[in-house]
Amino acid sequence: MDVMARFRTVAAAGLALAATSVPVALAQGSLFTAVPVELSNFVLVSAPIGQGERSQLNIYEQRTTKRPCFAVAAGSPAMVDPLLSTFDFTGVCNRYIDGNGYSLRIGGDDLGTRYRLSVVNTGSDIELLATPTKNPSQPTMLVARAGGAASGFVQLKLEPGWTLKRRAYGKKSLGHLYVYRDSAPVTGSSASPAPLEAEQIESSTAPSY
Repeated sequence: MDVMARFRTVAAAGLALAATSVPVALAQGSLFTAVPVELSNFVLVSAPIGQGERSQLNIYEQRTTKRPCFAVAAGSPAMVDPLLSTFDFTGVCNRYIDGNGYSLRIGGDDLGTRYRLSVVNTGSDIELLATPTKNPSQPTMLVARAGGAASGFVQLKLEPGWTLKRRAYGKKSLGHLYVYRDSAPVTGSSASPAPLEAEQIESSTAPSY
């Protein structure tokens, strides 16, 4: 066997040994951590798309007190005025409008590739549901609701156990939010009526104002 052939044999054996001794890949949840945020600085919104026949989840963040980013009316359901759409909100507000800006996380498990967050009109309420994308046998989870039927920009209030957290890598906080809870809901506790309409949150298109 010539020198080059012997080298290729040794290299192949080394790669095979490495493949058996190193995990194939780290789960997303093990790469990133979830750090607390000041929840009062955020509002979850059912935001109409186009002419308003469908809606998607928007999350607005008040970063500074320089200028209000949103206004929430009294009542249930509560209407939201997206004030940040009327000025250059750079450095003042953040707006998260799709899966690039937020995803689902339960405990240490980042579920962004396995669940989507959809705004659903049930006819009597507006719900934010986490629905499985790869395994339909997994449960659909009720994350938030408006508290009644409404149209336009409507506040979505988190169900008990759910909160927001920020994605972090090491000690660095990132510009991505988690819709988060410590553990999965008890089976059957998150059942929701069949939706009349739902929007998958994958597009980066902002809603019309």
